Amino acid sequence: MFDVGFSELMVIAVVALIVIGPERLPRVARTLGHLFGRLQRYVNDVKADINREIELDELRKFRSTVEDAARGFESTVNTTVGSVESEVAKTESELNATVSSVEAEVAKTETELNALAPLGEPPQTSPGAAGPGPASEHGATPQLEPGPESKSGSAAPQQQQNPAP
Repeated sequence: MFDVGFSELMVIAVVALIVIGPERLPRVARTLGHLFGRLQRYVNDVKADINREIELDELRKFRSTVEDAARGFESTVNTTVGSVESEVAKTESELNATVSSVEAEVAKTETELNALAPLGEPPQTSPGAAGPGPASEHGATPQLEPGPESKSGSAAPQQQQNPAP
C-alpha cells in the first residue's frame, strides 16, 4: 500500500520524539498501536463480511441452478410418466377390446355347438378355444368297438363317441 522504508520510519520517529517529547511518546505510541490494531480488525471484519456476502451470492446462484435442474428433471419425469400412463391405458383398452371380441367368438361358437348338439352331431371345438376334450383330460384314448356293420360282415371299425357334458 504505502512504500515506507526503514529510513523513512526513523525520520518519522525522530520528528515525533522532538514534537511530542520523551515523556508522552510511549503513551502516544501505545494509543497509536491500539488504534492501528482496531483499524486492522475493522478492515478484516469488512473483508470477512464481503467474503461471506460473495459466498452467499455464490450459494444462492448454486441453489437456483440446482432448483432449475430439479424442476427440469421433475417436468421430464412427469412427462415420461404421463406418456407411459397413456400407453398403458391404450394397451389396456386394446386388451379389453380383444378380450371382448374373443368372448363374443367363444359365445358364438358355444351357441353354434349347442345348436348342433341336439341334431346328434358331436360338438366340434377349435384346438385352443375350449381346451382339451374329456378323453384327453383323463389321458384315455378313444376305444374302437365293433358296430352293427361289423356284425354284418363289414370290416370297418367305428370310433366310440363320448357325449358332451
